[in-house]
Amino acid sequence: MQVSAAWSTLFARLLLRAAASPRLGVDLVRLTWSFRARDWYRRAPFLPLPPREYLRWRMFTAYGDDAAVPPVEDVVRFVQPEASSMNRPLRSVAVKRRAIELGFAGVGIATLEPSRHADDLDRWLAAGYAGTMTYLHRQAPRRKQPQRILPDAKVAVVTLTNYFHGANPGREPGDPGNPGLAPGVSGGRVAQYAWSADYHRVLWRRLELLASAIREVAPGAATRCYVDAGPVPERELARRAGLGWIGKNMMLIHPELGSFTFIGVILTDAELAPDLPFDAERCGTCRRCLDACPTEAFVTPGVMDARRCISYLTIEHRGEFTDAEREMLGDWVFGCDVCQDVCPWNVKFACASEDPDLAPRPDLAAPDLPALLEMDRDTFTRRYGDTPFERPGHRGMRRNVTALLGGT
Repeated sequence: MQVSAAWSTLFARLLLRAAASPRLGVDLVRLTWSFRARDWYRRAPFLPLPPREYLRWRMFTAYGDDAAVPPVEDVVRFVQPEASSMNRPLRSVAVKRRAIELGFAGVGIATLEPSRHADDLDRWLAAGYAGTMTYLHRQAPRRKQPQRILPDAKVAVVTLTNYFHGANPGREPGDPGNPGLAPGVSGGRVAQYAWSADYHRVLWRRLELLASAIREVAPGAATRCYVDAGPVPERELARRAGLGWIGKNMMLIHPELGSFTFIGVILTDAELAPDLPFDAERCGTCRRCLDACPTEAFVTPGVMDARRCISYLTIEHRGEFTDAEREMLGDWVFGCDVCQDVCPWNVKFACASEDPDLAPRPDLAAPDLPALLEMDRDTFTRRYGDTPFERPGHRGMRRNVTALLGGT
């Protein structure tokens, strides 16, 4: 059987892709060097695939190059029947193909070893930076050891979904033309992720379909889906799955998508081949996100005091605002995108999502604040019960609006 793409064909395609995106060329050179210099291709979980085939596979899973993915029969050709990892690459390719078909912008597979940031989490919680998010204290043991979340789980299938709705380059945070505020509207800015219907429901449906695909290629496998909920360390698992690095603002940054992404996770005991982790850190000396934060919520790079974060205050904070907290909100009524708006990876490379299930709604992107303030609970539930506004709820949104309109 002939391999469908020779090294020369693959190399030509890499040159074309790298010319259009130098960062892609850097990634692929790094992967190739890793296989050759570190002998990764001689060890599990990559043993069944020679470097060329894994490289083509990686181009598909990380960068959506459908022409690069090895055909199933080519993958099978390199699987040794006696190997303990038999068919893992085949299963993984099938799962990733299905993920792309379902509309996910990125997909990878992560291992579930204990977190290397366990001590950092303990210190963060002990410092009180979690504010009223007491559930994080209860979840900490499983966040530090994700394998405990689902008994006998071996890997996590991690997905990214782009929710970026576009921006106006060159705008400063707070400018009426900046994302989150419709033209001609003053006040009441909303974080981009909340411009559409509740992403939990949208992603949950897709993850359940992807979990079904996992069970098809691995009969009898257990699966459990998570969408920004539960004790799952989503960003750390996404980094392990090769989907990006964690920036100084604590957001996952994908080199092709930026940071405006939802992370979905499926824990499973299926035998799937994990991806190489994204060990590079590409923020360098940049500190735009840190300097742009209007409330100086970042204690140090990678450490945020949630009690000073506008997103926390308008969404997760329980109770009324103090005078100091009320002043921190600025013109944000729900969430905050400032640290993402100024990130060069978003300014230069983020592309607007064309996902119809995440299409913006005018009443969410630019809500009528006086109407929100006068709305009773039943009306609020009918209008916003299927949106992110349900998280703070009727009482929380009224509190936010009151703060912006200058009431008490």
